[in-house]
Amino acid sequence: MSDFPISPLLLIGTGSSFLLSRLFYQLYQEKKEEIRKLKEIPNFRPDQHLLKIVKTSAHKRLHYVAVEGMVQAEGEPLASQFVPRCNGVIQQIVVEEQWRFWNSVTKTWNSRWMNRKETNNSVPFGLVSPGVYTSDVYVKVQKPLEASGSILETVYSRVKRVEEGLVDVVLLGISGEKPVARKESESLLRVGTTMTAFGEVVLEGGKVMRMQAPQDGRGFVLVPTDYRSFMDRHESSATMWMVSTALCGATGTTLLAGIIFGLIGKRDGRRE
Repeated sequence: MSDFPISPLLLIGTGSSFLLSRLFYQLYQEKKEEIRKLKEIPNFRPDQHLLKIVKTSAHKRLHYVAVEGMVQAEGEPLASQFVPRCNGVIQQIVVEEQWRFWNSVTKTWNSRWMNRKETNNSVPFGLVSPGVYTSDVYVKVQKPLEASGSILETVYSRVKRVEEGLVDVVLLGISGEKPVARKESESLLRVGTTMTAFGEVVLEGGKVMRMQAPQDGRGFVLVPTDYRSFMDRHESSATMWMVSTALCGATGTTLLAGIIFGLIGKRDGRRE
């Protein structure tokens, strides 16, 4: 066995390449299926065309559609507490403290963030057609906090160190713990943000359209981007998995060819 021409690392590399190629191909197929289902969802803007379709639909309800529009507060928007002239319709303020603790076992200082305080505020808002800041036709977003999707933008974040005095040093020696920093951050769904909402649209009051969670259990999703960019992101992901499949497959094929040629060369050498 000492003259065996194939190294174990070469075999492992060949097998791993083909396994990864198969995994990436499966991920590619799953992403393509997801894209196919997304393309089946009707895509609208909050305009007269959508209003007409909702009015003529059964029970004045569209069970699952995508609506692309700009965020607009129905009344007075929420003003940022830290950034001037920055308004939103959903606001999240988080305050955290960083504490240091003395570990008597390892004889080291450890730190962690704790005492998290979170404040959430929101006002009713809807989606209007891009480029139209005031319109009688819009889609009201019902219970946006129940939707999935990362829609908040961090507009302020600051870490402030805690000044250490003589009293703090004494307390530290007694308790073995002390606060060292305080972090404040604010996130907003800003007015004017382009958003694509996936859900159920119903007509209320004969004119106002409402976007809400679908009754059939499908996802209620809010995405802070336009519909085309949302689809392009999925297409890019599918392309990435396809390229990864091809690269791993080519690598595995090259290594396998090297193994085969090595075996053939070894056999021919013995015959000679």
